[in-house]
Amino acid sequence: MQSVTWRLMTATDLPAVMAIAGVVHPDYPEDAVVFAERLRLFPDGCLVLEQRDGLRGYVVSHPWHRAAPPALNSLLGGLPVQAGSFYIHDLALLPSARGSGAGGTIVARLVQIAARAGLPCLSLVAIDGSSGFWGRQGFHELHDPALAAKLASYDDAARYMERELVPEDETTEEGRTTP
Repeated sequence: MQSVTWRLMTATDLPAVMAIAGVVHPDYPEDAVVFAERLRLFPDGCLVLEQRDGLRGYVVSHPWHRAAPPALNSLLGGLPVQAGSFYIHDLALLPSARGSGAGGTIVARLVQIAARAGLPCLSLVAIDGSSGFWGRQGFHELHDPALAAKLASYDDAARYMERELVPEDETTEEGRTTP
């Protein structure tokens, strides 16, 4: 298998990101302006998985309110001053990148970004049967009737999940503890 590299997303990557989203999430369409806004608001949380022959995946994430995921295909307008979570808006891998370890690698990187930002947890909405993957990454489902309206913008199977950050999450990519 080719080597894979996660790198920061750029605006020129957005057409390829939209193409990947169309393949991976055809039942959850979002407008290009949603991805462009997230990239503008928090570029450190927007990365692409690159191989020699092109992009194979992406992740879009940013600080957000805890237990209050944005509705699907909605603009944020800005990021909260007092965020309570690091929200993973979307992680998409083309079938050719699945099983490569790229998913676990990027989740570990997102944990580090969240820890550096001083956020207590990561959160997401698991769709399309992905809750098993997220469970293996340390996320657990949070049951809260107040979330029902937000989750309804996805589908009946959508699940809000969180991963608490613990001190061992606050290590660098090289394994050293951060100051």
